Amino acid sequence: MNLQTFVEKTWCPGCGNYAILSAFISAIKELEIKPEKIVIVSGIGCHGRISDYINVNSFHTIHGRVIPLATGIKLANPELVVVGFSGDGDTYSIGLGHLPHAARRNIDITLIVHNNQVFGLTTGQYTPTSPKGFKSRSTPHGSLEEPLNPLLLALASGATFVARGFAGEVSHLKTLIKEAIKHKGFAIIDVLQPCVTYYNTYQYYRQKVYKLENHDPTDLNQAIKKAMEWNDKIPIGILYKIRKETLDEHVKKPLIRIPETGVDIKNLYRRFR
Repeated sequence: MNLQTFVEKTWCPGCGNYAILSAFISAIKELEIKPEKIVIVSGIGCHGRISDYINVNSFHTIHGRVIPLATGIKLANPELVVVGFSGDGDTYSIGLGHLPHAARRNIDITLIVHNNQVFGLTTGQYTPTSPKGFKSRSTPHGSLEEPLNPLLLALASGATFVARGFAGEVSHLKTLIKEAIKHKGFAIIDVLQPCVTYYNTYQYYRQKVYKLENHDPTDLNQAIKKAMEWNDKIPIGILYKIRKETLDEHVKKPLIRIPETGVDIKNLYRRFR
């Protein structure tokens, strides 16, 4: 099963996006999911080209709207595996309002966030996850703001699967993606994805990250403590995972199960003349 397209990849050599692409394709192959059963949604940013590189159903949406589009697709056809790819600016800035609601609704989609802590596509401005003091084109004297903690926000909003990955650990990331897709409910993986051109954090993360062991992912308090670890050591792995009813399980008649015969849309057309 060849899941890669023949579209030329335009990411910078060494970009962490390559690792996410590789991990995702490997995960889909190992899960043996048929390509026609998958829909991926990508947003605006360097990550957005990923929808051109994977040979499955895809939708490239506008800035910050990956989550609502993925939600609509899942509600219309719950038989599909829906995966959103979004950047840290895309998800945690203009699209931030959608994250808590997708989490609390527990819609059965997977969100993979390419978190490089910088707006790489627009040549290096700071984002909500950039560290305080970060010097960039938009903050030449250093950012004055404390960074957002996305995993803490996801946990507080009721997400039932919360994980962190690192682009420098492709095999580990592949396992996280597999578990997220298999999870019934809203799953978010925040991927530490270095931008080699504007914020190369590979060496920093290699010194700081560690894989979670002897951690109970059903314990919310433990998950919160792990989500708050950052300066000295940064945990990667599944922080939290529980089973709750999903929003799509409450929808009795999704669009795919509504008969097409006998539907008259003439009045709808007249409204938009």
